[in-house]
Amino acid sequence: MASDSGSLENDSEDETTALRTASTEEDTEEVEHSAVEDSQRFLAEQAEQAQNFTLRGTAVGLVIGIIICFSNTYFGLQTGWISGMTMPASLIGFAFFKSISKYIDYPFTPVENVLVQTVASAVGTMPLGCGFVGVVPALNYLLKREENGPIHLSAAKLILWSLGICFFGVVFAVPLRRQVIIREKLKFPTGTATALIISVLHGGNEHAKIARHESGLESARRRSADILRSRSQSQDLLRSTTMSGIPRDAAGNFQPVPTNPVYNMGSDEGGHKSDWKAKIRLLVIAFGVSGFYTLSSYFIPQIHHLPIFGLPLANDWLWTLNPSPAYVGQGIIMGPATTLHMMLGAIIGWGILSPLAKHKGWASGPVDSWQDGSKGWIVWVSLAIMLADSVISLGWLVLRPLIVHGPQWYGKAREGKFWGLWESQQSRGLYAALGTSEHTTSHQLRSRSVSQSKQGMKSDDIPEVDAPPAHLVPNRAVLGLLVVSIGLCVLSIRIVFGALVPFYAIFLAIALALLLSVMGVRAQGETDLNPVSGISKLTQLIFALVIPSSNPNAVTINLLAGAISESGALQAGDMMQDLKTGHLLGASPRAQFYGQMIGSAVGAVVSGSVYKLYTSVYKVPGGMFEVPTAYVWIFTARLVTGRGLPEMAWQWALGAGIVFAVLTAVRIRGQGRWWQAWVPGGIAVAVGMYNTPSFTLARTIGGLVSWYWRWYRKREDTPVIVLASGLILGEGLVSILNLCLASMEVPHL
Repeated sequence: MASDSGSLENDSEDETTALRTASTEEDTEEVEHSAVEDSQRFLAEQAEQAQNFTLRGTAVGLVIGIIICFSNTYFGLQTGWISGMTMPASLIGFAFFKSISKYIDYPFTPVENVLVQTVASAVGTMPLGCGFVGVVPALNYLLKREENGPIHLSAAKLILWSLGICFFGVVFAVPLRRQVIIREKLKFPTGTATALIISVLHGGNEHAKIARHESGLESARRRSADILRSRSQSQDLLRSTTMSGIPRDAAGNFQPVPTNPVYNMGSDEGGHKSDWKAKIRLLVIAFGVSGFYTLSSYFIPQIHHLPIFGLPLANDWLWTLNPSPAYVGQGIIMGPATTLHMMLGAIIGWGILSPLAKHKGWASGPVDSWQDGSKGWIVWVSLAIMLADSVISLGWLVLRPLIVHGPQWYGKAREGKFWGLWESQQSRGLYAALGTSEHTTSHQLRSRSVSQSKQGMKSDDIPEVDAPPAHLVPNRAVLGLLVVSIGLCVLSIRIVFGALVPFYAIFLAIALALLLSVMGVRAQGETDLNPVSGISKLTQLIFALVIPSSNPNAVTINLLAGAISESGALQAGDMMQDLKTGHLLGASPRAQFYGQMIGSAVGAVVSGSVYKLYTSVYKVPGGMFEVPTAYVWIFTARLVTGRGLPEMAWQWALGAGIVFAVLTAVRIRGQGRWWQAWVPGGIAVAVGMYNTPSFTLARTIGGLVSWYWRWYRKREDTPVIVLASGLILGEGLVSILNLCLASMEVPHL
């Protein structure tokens, strides 16, 4: 009887626990659905604003974008580095409309600011997207006669080439949005940070609602499988869950997504005006200092190369400092880890390999010669490092879904549950984010036992929050525009380059661009780095297997194929960053798409014209514009097509490639761990090797400034980002004045 009595008591206790758990689940579900409704309402209200797409916002974005385009062409021809400058664009747009607020009929809102920065970024990135800092200079100046070069293109053909390759990546990004932003909620750190900047500038807390939904609701989903494990745990969770949908622990201090700054956005109304004015003041001061330096450097060009380590090192081995405020600003944006890795590359390349190659006679010419000097010799080593990093990184993006989810897919396939496998991929996507797992929903929890809940199940009952359908780009329009943009790409290449590039090669390059842009978007969403250089090098490697080296146009085809893939990946990644910003602030995706297409079209025309202007006034390559990226492109094409390498270059390149393949794998393994930053990144090291030390030293100074402010002083990022933006834009804009002085042949001092 005792045992029967105990059994009855246990049954009663289990029944009570089940009832309480069911009640907890119902309350939790109400919280989750309340958060969904709030977020959906917020998105609908924001998307309906007339300011989502305005002529004034588009015009201001175009003007800002043209300034950035000049700046990026200037820096790109010097070092190959460009920046989308989305945060400075939003800050400048805000400052402009704030200054004329008394004279405009309707207010400048966050969603209109999203339009401004979307258009500006689209225009500003075109120098890289259309190949004007790498591929085009390589075709114009570095192709040899035996390679059927050089190929000189008129301004009209440059613009036609640009218009041909600038659209398909933008269009292809649209269907990726639902997967990576709405379903997986990838971070896209720059897009998220831009949303934070815009929200703080406009001084409202309401723009954080969608971010609170993304952080809080996802945490609620991930915790839902634990509800049935313990009555006390479920009660604690319920007590600590607020109606805003943001769970906290029993102590009240749980941070669901600490890396998402929008969750904490907002500003005090009283200090808002002084806050944005202070940022504008800092931007103007930084702009003025950088502009003054740039103008001074025209009349005193010697300040570009300060011999801080003594004249022998400066004259014999090119160890000088370019004290450009703009390159310090670039280092601030890059951060300490990247700039120190670049510094490591400079030490290895210019401090060890360059003297070694010169001493051994492998590079007998002048050190600064790309043809027979150590500058050209060490590029082969840096190229091998870039290829190794690219192959391992992109290979992991392909293999990771198979490794993470392969056993589950295989099990379902063996059981014949192909429909369940399809549903799983529809809900989570083929390329699921690392660390994502299946979770039990509230509805499933109510109908299953405690033992079943421990196995973990999918969360599909909670609807995905997105903009209203009327503000999305229709699938039919996307398909039509994709066909048209691909057709335009094929047609423009055939008109510009004629029969040099066969049709099958163009279509293969576009197919690879679309495929690799998916990986680029995912990498950018998770790490904030779009590996466009690696994507282009991988395409060049693939084309070396397709186009025989005996083809007299093999190098040209190889270059153009890489340019197409780089353009597609860059445009898709840029579009996705902007769409992330827009999603967090509730902007209309359709309006952003229109803005991006307009910006891309104008940017294609402007970047081609600016490139032609710079190359007609300055000697390229040489002097201020060494176009190192063009040499990397042409050397890659020659390497993969079997052209000759300098003495001992392939042995050192092979060894460096193996070492950095291992280091890249280690970096992947250490993702999110404290020690990962101490493992050298292949791309950063390679950039430090093929750029002369003068640029790398300045960037390293900027990286150390960033470290001091962010990590040592533990201050917020915004002031140093504003400072860096002013430094970059100051030199970029005043360089236009220097261009005019050079065209008029104004003498130096």
